[in-house]
Amino acid sequence: MTITRGERPAHESAENQELARTLQRDLARDLDGEVQFDDYTRQLFARDASMYAITPLGVVFPRNADDVAAAVAAAAAHQVSVVPRGAGTSLAGQTVGPGLVLDLSRYMNNIVELDAGSGTALVEAGVVQDQLNRAASPWGLMFGPDTSTSNRATIGGMIGNNSAGSGSVRHGMTIDHVRELDVVLSDASRVRLDRVDEATRAQRATRPTLEGALYRELPEIVRANYAAIADGFPAHWRRACGYRLDRLAREDTVFDLAKFVVGSEGTLAVATSALVDLVPKPSRTVIAVGHFTSVAGAIDATQDALACDPAAVELMDRTILDLSRRKIEYASLGDLLNGDPEALLFVSFSGDDEAELLGQLKRLTGLWSRNGHGYHTLRAVTPAQQASLLKVRKAGLGLLMAASEGTRRPLAFVEDTAVDPIHLTEYTRRFKEVLDRHEMTAGFYGHCSVGCLHIRPYLDLTDPADVVKMRSVAVEIKDLVAEYGGVNSSEHGDGLARSEFNREIFGDALYDAMRQVKKLFDPDNVLNPGKIVDAPSMTDNLRDAALPPAEPLRTRLSFEVIGAGAGSADGTGAMRAAADRCMNIGLCRKSGSGTMCPSYMATRKEEDSTRGRAAALVKALSEPDPRAALGDERLHEVLDLCLMCKACKSECPLGVDMATLKSEALSHHHDIHGVPLRSRLFGSIRFLNRLGSATAPLSNLPGRIPLVRRLMDRTMGIAPARPLPVFVRQNLTRWFRRRKNTTHPITQGTVTYLADSFTTFTEPDIGRAAVQLLELSGWDVRLESGVCCGRSSLSKGLVDDAKNKARHLADTLSKATEASSPVVGCEPSCLMTLRDEHLSLLPDDPAVKDIAGRVRQVEELLVEAIDDGRLRPREDSWLAGRTLVYHGHCHQKAEVGTAATVALLNRIPGVSVVELDAGCCGMAGSFGFESEHYDVSMTVGEDRLFPAITAEPAETVVVATGVSCRQQIFHGTARDAWHPVQLLWEAVTSE
Repeated sequence: MTITRGERPAHESAENQELARTLQRDLARDLDGEVQFDDYTRQLFARDASMYAITPLGVVFPRNADDVAAAVAAAAAHQVSVVPRGAGTSLAGQTVGPGLVLDLSRYMNNIVELDAGSGTALVEAGVVQDQLNRAASPWGLMFGPDTSTSNRATIGGMIGNNSAGSGSVRHGMTIDHVRELDVVLSDASRVRLDRVDEATRAQRATRPTLEGALYRELPEIVRANYAAIADGFPAHWRRACGYRLDRLAREDTVFDLAKFVVGSEGTLAVATSALVDLVPKPSRTVIAVGHFTSVAGAIDATQDALACDPAAVELMDRTILDLSRRKIEYASLGDLLNGDPEALLFVSFSGDDEAELLGQLKRLTGLWSRNGHGYHTLRAVTPAQQASLLKVRKAGLGLLMAASEGTRRPLAFVEDTAVDPIHLTEYTRRFKEVLDRHEMTAGFYGHCSVGCLHIRPYLDLTDPADVVKMRSVAVEIKDLVAEYGGVNSSEHGDGLARSEFNREIFGDALYDAMRQVKKLFDPDNVLNPGKIVDAPSMTDNLRDAALPPAEPLRTRLSFEVIGAGAGSADGTGAMRAAADRCMNIGLCRKSGSGTMCPSYMATRKEEDSTRGRAAALVKALSEPDPRAALGDERLHEVLDLCLMCKACKSECPLGVDMATLKSEALSHHHDIHGVPLRSRLFGSIRFLNRLGSATAPLSNLPGRIPLVRRLMDRTMGIAPARPLPVFVRQNLTRWFRRRKNTTHPITQGTVTYLADSFTTFTEPDIGRAAVQLLELSGWDVRLESGVCCGRSSLSKGLVDDAKNKARHLADTLSKATEASSPVVGCEPSCLMTLRDEHLSLLPDDPAVKDIAGRVRQVEELLVEAIDDGRLRPREDSWLAGRTLVYHGHCHQKAEVGTAATVALLNRIPGVSVVELDAGCCGMAGSFGFESEHYDVSMTVGEDRLFPAITAEPAETVVVATGVSCRQQIFHGTARDAWHPVQLLWEAVTSE
């Protein structure tokens, strides 16, 4: 087993420090899994996706159910509470607490058995919902509850929460799909909970164990409180609140403890595995998207939608629509919409009979038309038509969070109410009146089909007045929802946000029965205390209120954060605000799609996710001396595996830019510890590559000599298994300078081609193709080959060096080029540096701003040339009839997207273009060359990219825009990858 050691904070009591040491020692002795009690790990697990933060005593990563039992036993022996945790995406504070956190997601994530015949799956608690769905899909099955967080939500977390989702109108909640649970009880015993008849219950009740007591005494609690159970539960069926005594009371002949424990938030038992039911996966889905001039109008249209037997009815208001237009990830939705709607209503129909689904769609549009609902209905029938719609619909929470301004955030405290849909219009109107009276704004989205809207008011909890206002609104909404027979917690659970009100919601008798349940299951209050019953005030343990004021820190980079600006002259707060934008919604923990976060996909460690690194930085930047804290070695262990792919800048809904944060943190680490030799070498990559080209082919010999490679590994940490770039003597600069003068008509003016530090010296064919294509397109090409952009320096934390290079390059380009003339290049990492990082380095430099505004992708100019008829690819090139499989560069995807590249490839006659969703290649510039990072680099590539390429036949042409991507593809698959301009040159010139 592994222990991560670290100093406990000095402000902790000696008693607490001794308790931590003793418990850590006992856990290390008894567990196979990992035990981490260092201060940084504790801070990473102090938060979930709620507005709360509680620092735990320590964190355990169990490998199996025996580890869970051992951890519960050790914690109980030391009178320490236990907090079970899956993805940590709880919105109400269920997975934070002061005791021992059990992270069941890292290792306990196996699908033990999938039985298609019985339609069941036996899964460990850490299995992710999409992981299960991918495994079940070949059998035409899926897990029924469809949460918007399906790409990171664990089945264990869904069981703890009784999660539901958009499809609950058809598939119900998690409680409806659980057959059996393997759990650890509070006395550390392992038992299986399932559905039993009365004879079996009576037999189990004879056991002299805690399990026996449950079967003996729980029926008595139900019998004694039958009237309270019948009267006390809210009328609406969609409940994720309290203990489900109603489920036991309605069954006379069977006793089902498995379903009873669902929704108990880890307060009654720790689920280690579950046998769950699967449902048939529909082969087709069609979607109607109604456009409305008001939220009320959209909600009014819900009843017509429900009359057509939909699979889901989802609302999204203008707030979220406007936010989606600002993000590259979601901007394509705007192209599909008609006009400027105030609200959209997504109505989905799913099944296997396409004609029947289209009939339902037609019936709905007819009803809406006759009843005057909405001004336009978009029909999305094919998966391609639906992709943008579904992506934005699932991102509602994240998009809303993106509108945070500093510590003014849209908060989850009244976001989970639900009423019968027939009352939803009037209920929503009155809800908005409450918000208006308190001068609050909020975004509205959610599941109209079941009367659940996720309404999150914007508040600043560092302001005591807003804390008071929050509680007042929570009380009013709790009373309002009761008027309509609704529920205060309909899928997000009680947690710390709503448990305080459970006595009022359920009444004294039923609440006291629930307290008896807790006492029966957990006599010593070990399991996640303070949730559901005997909870603290909802205003205790608030995350933002607990954060100390940021101390002054002068930063080299500018951190322009919404609501925080660039910071004061001394940098107070700006860098921390950039990291603290993270609200822990956990999209960086996804796998199987997108790019963020490649290191987490490789390791499944919380500290290797964007949110883990953000939390670590917030901790460091909250210390009395943040400059010294940025030199902490444990902090840099957390930052180390960040590939600086920048995917978080676009895929994280809150735009947490970890690449920039890491560059700044590295620079402070260098201030304290000095700059390593390898960092200096990689920071000087342009000089080294130029030298390598000048001395080629001799310079290529060291890469082929094993002894030299071993020496490079030992002295510089360059991985011996990684092929080195091959230098070309006739580099791009030499070719451009020595070639004969070309005569071509100049119709477009002058364009500057940025001769980057990589392809210029190792793949000059790319630059030659780009230059010649631009000339054929009517451009006069100027080559900028004398100055480095500073990208490599930034990646190694050499920010001052990068700033000097940025200033030099911007001044050179500004003086040597015409105003408004474009600057293009073929290496995305270098080109995008001019329009992104240079602005962070030199935010007030007019030359930098000027050049950043003139950067364009070379693909854009070439597409325009083809469309204008200035450039004509041949119909009969060797590419005709081929499939082009394209992998986009991470920085390109983050900054501008890949649309221009795909458009260029599609203009090559006769080709079929497939853009891979294969994430990051794993190379990430120097990262993949470094010995300690080589294995992770290859693991990232092996996740999706390598399999996708090796699955292609030999005649498929592999395309990649990034030099690192092409190197990694060749190393991992032995397939050459072309740059798009090389292929276009082939199409223009080949016979």
